[in-house]
Amino acid sequence: MKFLKRLWQYFKEYKLLIVLSFIFSLIVAATNGSIAYIVKPTLDGIFINKNEDKLILMPFVIVGIYLIKGVFRFLQNYLMKKVGQLGVAEIRNDLYAKIIKLPLNFFGKSSTGTLMSRITNDVNLMQNAVTHVVTGIRECFSIIGLAAVVLYQDAYLGTFALFVLPLIVIPIVLIGKKIRKYSKRGQTKMGDLSDVLQETFSGIKVVKAFVNEKYEQSKFKAHNNKYVKFQLRRMVYNEASSPLMELIGAIGLALVVYYGGLKVINGESTPGTFFSFMTAIVMMYDPFKRINNANNAIQAAIGAAERVFYVMDTHNEILENDGERDCKAVNKQISFNNVYFKYSENDDYVLKDININFSPGTTNALVGSSGAGKSTFINLIPRFYDVSEGSIKIGDVDLRDFKVYSLRSNIGIVSQDPFLFNDSVTRNIAYGIENVSQQDVVNAAKAAFAHDFITDLPEGYETIIGERGVRLSGGQKQRITIARAILKNPPILILDEATSALDTESEKIVQKALENLMKDRTSFVIAHRLSTVINADKIVVLDNGEIADTGKHSELLETSEIYKTLYRMQLKDNEE
Repeated sequence: MKFLKRLWQYFKEYKLLIVLSFIFSLIVAATNGSIAYIVKPTLDGIFINKNEDKLILMPFVIVGIYLIKGVFRFLQNYLMKKVGQLGVAEIRNDLYAKIIKLPLNFFGKSSTGTLMSRITNDVNLMQNAVTHVVTGIRECFSIIGLAAVVLYQDAYLGTFALFVLPLIVIPIVLIGKKIRKYSKRGQTKMGDLSDVLQETFSGIKVVKAFVNEKYEQSKFKAHNNKYVKFQLRRMVYNEASSPLMELIGAIGLALVVYYGGLKVINGESTPGTFFSFMTAIVMMYDPFKRINNANNAIQAAIGAAERVFYVMDTHNEILENDGERDCKAVNKQISFNNVYFKYSENDDYVLKDININFSPGTTNALVGSSGAGKSTFINLIPRFYDVSEGSIKIGDVDLRDFKVYSLRSNIGIVSQDPFLFNDSVTRNIAYGIENVSQQDVVNAAKAAFAHDFITDLPEGYETIIGERGVRLSGGQKQRITIARAILKNPPILILDEATSALDTESEKIVQKALENLMKDRTSFVIAHRLSTVINADKIVVLDNGEIADTGKHSELLETSEIYKTLYRMQLKDNEE
């Protein structure tokens, strides 16, 4: 089975523990057979023959058997659960590592809640399967041991009884398929449910501002009901399997009781033999029920594993085409050569025939209406996406020839929506940068005009700023991200509308911080406010994915109708 082969890759290093667990399972199975076997000597040798000496010994034998069974069952269960935890932890680690390295277009197609569901719910179902696989094997050993007792006590009747037992497998197989189907659909609905939760909690301020709690409640309720619907269907099949098995088993047992009872009445068998035989038969049904439950859990896990391994097998076009050269972008020209780009094969081109050079150490602005392709343009530089046609070069080297992580270490990004982690100010500024002293962090904060407000925080640089920096204002968050970029000290800088969400006072402070950040770097600035890019060395006007005009502010006011229109619209807005 493909599912088990994939799982084995994560558990084979624990094979010694697995082998020990199997050995302990054999011992447990042997004790089950022993319990059924001692019924014959107890009835025939003690009660019928009234042997008091053997009666005194028998309680010790019974306690000893159950003591051995209990000890080795505990060891077997503990070892397999330990193996399950360790192996599944590796699956979870690999899944997270795979997801976090996937390109941005993957995250555009997959929601956060769905990915969270993969790492939590799906992996947990796989963990349950590991334990149930061994439980199933242990119960198979038990069935073999009990079958041996049955055949030993009465080979003819035992053969008849064992012929009936395989019929129990039929509902196990048929129902297992249904359980896998509905479990897989249920997990998909759980991913949708996680999406709703993540979206609602992230946008709780908007929900409350628009008094939309009832709508969100109804949306959650609808998704929750869909999830419950599939869970109930799975439960129907799950719960129906045991009664069906018991019914089939009861029919077989009834026939065995009648035929075996006749043999005892006719003197062809002893009561001890018959009851030992019957004990083994009755005990055999319990392992079958446990195998059925284990199969149901395994089928649910297979559905989860298909979802998990689908992500694990997703191609990473960027890293699969990683370059071999280290990137050193200091004092290097950046050039776009016949660049075309579209997000997928069936989409239209977002960028078309882009040919332009950017000199080292210059400030370059990208302007244009919404949808003109500005963000796509700059996302190609750190290889968040690869060009569909043409090439982008740093110096004379194509971006695709550089190691991805080496390339990105040369690029700093400050975006419109500054993202901060629920950690201290220091660790947010030093994020992703190793071997940094506290003084380096302070110097970067001072250059970003952030030092003063940081020292006013309750614990200064060690203040935990909350999820997404909720304890800070927009301008403060932006200055911390600028300090982060200053500390990284990259030769290439991308500013994606870094001041568009700020008020006038905050924008002035942030603009000063950006001026410090942009010194001696090749900078790319996206800005809706043309006042922030008037002094750029080169302004690129994009229109419908193409370069319409390039030049300085004064030149474009003379030559570019698009730029003049954008500028006049903003002047009018400012006047109003």
